[in-house]
Formats: sequence, C-alpha cells, structure tokens
Amino acid sequence: MAKHLKPETLCVQAGWNPKKGEPRVLPIYQSTTFKYETSEQMARLFDLEESGYFYTRLQNPTNDAVAAKIAALEGGVGAMLTSSGQAANFYALFNICQAGDHFVCSSAIYGGTFNLFGVTMKKLGVEVTFVSPDASEEEIGAAFRPNTKALFGETISNPSLEVLDIEKFARIAHSHGVPLIVDNTFPTPINCRPFEWGADIIVHSTTKYMDGHATSVGGCIVDSGNFDWEAHAEKFPGLCTPDESYHGLTYTTAFGKMAYLTKATAQLMRDLGSAQGPQNAFLLNLGLETLHLRMPQHCNNALKVAQYLEKNEKVAWVNYCSLPGNKYYDLAQKYLPNGSCGVISFGLKGEREVATRFMDSLQLVAIVTHVADARTCVLHPASHTHRQLTDEQLTEAGVRPDLIRLSVGIENADDIIADIEQALNQ
Repeated sequence: MAKHLKPETLCVQAGWNPKKGEPRVLPIYQSTTFKYETSEQMARLFDLEESGYFYTRLQNPTNDAVAAKIAALEGGVGAMLTSSGQAANFYALFNICQAGDHFVCSSAIYGGTFNLFGVTMKKLGVEVTFVSPDASEEEIGAAFRPNTKALFGETISNPSLEVLDIEKFARIAHSHGVPLIVDNTFPTPINCRPFEWGADIIVHSTTKYMDGHATSVGGCIVDSGNFDWEAHAEKFPGLCTPDESYHGLTYTTAFGKMAYLTKATAQLMRDLGSAQGPQNAFLLNLGLETLHLRMPQHCNNALKVAQYLEKNEKVAWVNYCSLPGNKYYDLAQKYLPNGSCGVISFGLKGEREVATRFMDSLQLVAIVTHVADARTCVLHPASHTHRQLTDEQLTEAGVRPDLIRLSVGIENADDIIADIEQALNQ
C-alpha cells in the first residue's frame, strides 16, 4: 500500500486488498494446510525458493495480511505475528543470539520480560546485562562485550512508565555494531514510530491497545530493513553464513532486507511454533481498524485522571509522562507529542493496606491482570504481575512497592474519576 497514506487510512485499509469478487472484509483462513497440484510445487516452498502457503504454523493468509498492516503502520519492510508478546520478545532476540551470546537491556521493562531475559534465556546460554535507561551513553556502553548482539528497551516501560531516549539508545547500539530492538506496545505506532528515531526492530504485545478489547493474546515483530547485517557478519553468522538446514542458503544473500524475518519464520517458527491463530489475527485486525480513534481517547482520559490524582491530598505521587513537571515530560514531548498512552502509575499515602482497600472499593474500574484495553482497569504490580521479583529487582525495574497501575479506558472521563473518588473516600 502507498507509503504516503496516513496512519488513519492504514489502520482501516492496509494489509488486505481484495480483488474482483473477493470478500471486502479480511477472511479467516481457518485451515492448517493448503493444497498444491504437484509435489515439485510443494518442494520449492519447503526449500524457500518460492513464497506461498503450505502450513499455518509458518504462514497463513489472514496472519500475513494483519502483519502487513502493522508493518505499514510502523514503516517497516515486513512483520511476523506470534502467539504472544513474550514470544515476540524471545524470537526477536533468539533470532540473532545463541548459547554463549550476550545482550544489553534497559532495566525498565515489564516484569515478565525481565524474568524471560534474566532467568529463562540464561538457562539457554544467553546472558543479559540490565542498565538504567537514564544512565549516560558511556555507562551503558560499558555494559557491552565482544559477544553482545543487541540492545533492547521499551518505548514506555510497563509499569514504571519511563520514556526511552530512542535516539540515545540507537547511537549506542550502532556504535557497537548491533541493532536496537524496541518494544512499542504502549504508544503503538499511532503515538510513536521508533524506526524514525533509529530503532531497527520493533516488537509488540498486540494483546494490548492493538487488539484493544481484551479478546486475543498475540505479538508481533517488525523489521525496519535498515540494519546492515553483512557489515557486521562476524556477529551474526546465523544470518550471514550458510544454513545447512536449507541446503546452504544464506539469508542475507537470498532475501536482502527480509533476511531477519525470513530466518525468524523459517527457523524459529518452524522449530518452536509460537504461531498466532488466524482467528486471533482476525480479531486483532478488527482492533487495528479503530486504533487511531481509541488512542487519542485513552490519552485524553488518562491526562484528565492524572491531573485529578495530582491534586488529591490522599495521593502521594503520580507518574504520567504527559504531565508538565514529570521527569520524562521533555522526552515525551520529543517522541510522543500527540500523547503517550492511557496508563498511569501512582501511590497512595499510608501502608499497603490503603492501596488494597482502594482497589477493592472500585466499582466501575476492575482489578484484572491486563492493561491497555477499552475498559479501565487497575493492578498492584508488586503483588501481582511483578510478584516473582525481589525487592531489589523491583527497584531496578523502577517499580515501587506502593505503585498502583491504572489503565484508563475509553469510557467517559468524569465517570472514571467519580469511581476513583468514591473509592478513595472509603
């Protein structure tokens, strides 16, 4: 689809372009397999000599259409859907890392991702060094090793809501000959396009704002096509040397800018199988069609709620980067001038029981293990999503013990505030 089209149009139109007599709405290709006329046709698909569909774990027309829409929104050369955001994070790194390798990561990331990188991937022989995103370029650069293969960060961290200085992180990554991978889940491409600031690969938990209705778990990896793997071929042998499982094919030679995604599909999805189902991809596409309408409402509501909380005497502190005076306000104005996201973090005065009583007293706002959908919801990360982390790790991840994560939905802001007020008064 034409690159000059605006995000609003891409949300609605990109990905699926029906021909004469085809369905106007993206169909669900609910089939595990696809028919061919000759054995030779199938053989060429398995040898990556032709593009086509033969098994949904690897490719599916519904999934490919939705992936193409997300790639268009982010400005990438291509994308691949995964079964979850965690799968996207793992694949994005494991596609270029192997046992004995290392990567550097911002410490301000989602607790589940922190555990994936710091515990599970370590068991596979891939080590990580966590760094403060606010550290100087020299301090972050000191964490790199000869076997470092990537730098990772979240545009807006979950739940600490720190804003990543993407340009700074891109400079550091590129000065060490590795790609910058950015999780852009919270802003979505409606509010930030990290490729425009130097990022090389973007990951999403599509479960959040992209789906928008808490109906389907999913993830996505988008490649900018800008990183020159061949210029650093010694670091990335999986991409730049022959793959014996495909008769000696070299991905960078055979697929150019699509080398990274082709390898992720042909190797990782083939062998590990964290594929998104076509039904989930269909639901994700419905969410994407209204993403450009929902994100401004999320942001407008969140700003009103943050302003209310900031003035309430029972609230100890509020963290929302769109509030003037916030530590990340200037970075937010640079990278997120049209709004950040609908997620706020704050703390109440008093002991932890105060936060528990507040959340239990909410009526409109629900306590759920989710964030970033149409309905306003609340969570206490230290007790829920991040409870596997030690106090030291919580601090390193920027999660205070009293932090309450409020995901502001698209209801009427006055109704949300009224519910918060009555709960604070209990």
